[in-house]
Amino acid sequence: MYNAELLEEAKTFMFHMLTKVVEYGGSDLFITADFPPSIKLQGLMRPLGQQILTPEKTKLFAYSLMNEKQRQEFENEWECNFAINIPEVSRFRVNVFKQQLQIGMVIRTITSEIPTFQKLKLPESLKNVMMEKRGLILVVGSTGSGKSTSLAAMIDHRNENSAGHIITVEDPVEYVHKHKKSMITHREVGVDCHTWHHALKNTLRQAPDVILIGEIRDTETMEHAIAFAET
Repeated sequence: MYNAELLEEAKTFMFHMLTKVVEYGGSDLFITADFPPSIKLQGLMRPLGQQILTPEKTKLFAYSLMNEKQRQEFENEWECNFAINIPEVSRFRVNVFKQQLQIGMVIRTITSEIPTFQKLKLPESLKNVMMEKRGLILVVGSTGSGKSTSLAAMIDHRNENSAGHIITVEDPVEYVHKHKKSMITHREVGVDCHTWHHALKNTLRQAPDVILIGEIRDTETMEHAIAFAET
């Protein structure tokens, strides 16, 4: 569809835009047809320049960030989620979608710094809950309510205070934890495993002490979560 040189040029442009988002302190980059690339800064939408994007440009930019498997998923599902990393800049969560038969994209900055309980003002009692050997913790809330940051802080607390094996299964991996007292295994659906089911059905064979499931979207995933809690 696109040659390698064209994709690389588009990827370079996108990385330049994303670097600007971080420099300006923005939270999201919006790519859509008939509108300039725009960032959300302090809750307000601001254009990055005056270039109005054509439908062909938005498609090229989206495809430049996806690998072949992700492109195939998008063409089948008309939706794709994944994470990208720009070294020494930041990690980003990407959502590619269709709107009005055209391709749109929203890319959110993922801070590399793992948030703390104190910074998020999480209840201290949750620290004790995270140190339990058995149980099921559900973190729920609307978009932007802090689920990902809360989970990251909880995993980091366990990582700092207990030796063991922590496995995360996510789509995409957002916060990358370093090995501390615990060993961390990050598995990204579509990158490290084919599906949620494929990842979860083999998780117990990897001798985990903690399992983080990024999303529970269906009955099968919920059944795995309950089975893990009871094991």
